[in-house]
Amino acid sequence: MDEDDLITPKGKLIAIGGAVNKGEEEQLNSDSTNQEFFELGILARMLKELEGDNGRIEIITTASEIPEVVGAQYITAFNRLGHSNVDVIYIRSREDTLNEDYLERARTCAGVLFSGGNQLRLTTIFGGTDFIKILLKRYVTEPFIVAGTSAGAMAMSNTMIQGSSSKALIKNEVQLSRGLGFIKDVTFDSHFVKRGRFSRLFQAVAMNPVCVGIGLGEDTGLLITDGHNMEAIGSGLVIIVDGNNIRHTNVASVNAKEPISIENLSVHILVQNNGFLLHERKFLASYGEEAPKS
Repeated sequence: MDEDDLITPKGKLIAIGGAVNKGEEEQLNSDSTNQEFFELGILARMLKELEGDNGRIEIITTASEIPEVVGAQYITAFNRLGHSNVDVIYIRSREDTLNEDYLERARTCAGVLFSGGNQLRLTTIFGGTDFIKILLKRYVTEPFIVAGTSAGAMAMSNTMIQGSSSKALIKNEVQLSRGLGFIKDVTFDSHFVKRGRFSRLFQAVAMNPVCVGIGLGEDTGLLITDGHNMEAIGSGLVIIVDGNNIRHTNVASVNAKEPISIENLSVHILVQNNGFLLHERKFLASYGEEAPKS
């Protein structure tokens, strides 16, 4: 067993499925009656989980092509919830990660939120940098919150869906790469139900059955404590795809562009207050009553 597997992180992860996109970006509609972009219920839960009464939240808009607009929208959202101690870190390149002001803000904030956009921008800009090492260390050693929406959620794990064509469940049509590494043995997908991304998560799990696939619906999130206790939050669905009991798949033997078969893939559907224990691969009908106490 890897030594890191024995460490229980003191921080919390909040992976959020995102809202309606146009191209790579969130649709910024602050007047929406269901508040899809602001995800106020989930952001309120993030505030509830923060240490202290007014801990600073840093919004990281690196994934977005319109970072100033996205950052301003999140500041407005948190202000609407009565939380004004929020700022935006505008990192656009690996050189920006060396900015000492940004590094100090990473060392002293109570939590960060990675916005949506393109997850590959997150991994190529942050991978191996001191900035991400600070966040990773704080997540393990402190009651620190790391949240991410859409691409920000997809980049959280060690194994990340980099992209796919519309022909998932066809060999080589789903590409996996290394994510930011806040959690192991998980692969996240976002906008999951609305965009019908079931087949690409099935394929990702078949290619790497040690990873549990987690499909996050819009306006829906997963709160992860102790590195493995998962609670569904928000108004939609979380789909858990477990490949631990796969008995057969042809993914290694078929040629490129040929269809993939999978036997005995397990699927669980979570709504608010349901849970899942990653280490035990166990569904919880009532998270509050059944989850182990921290």
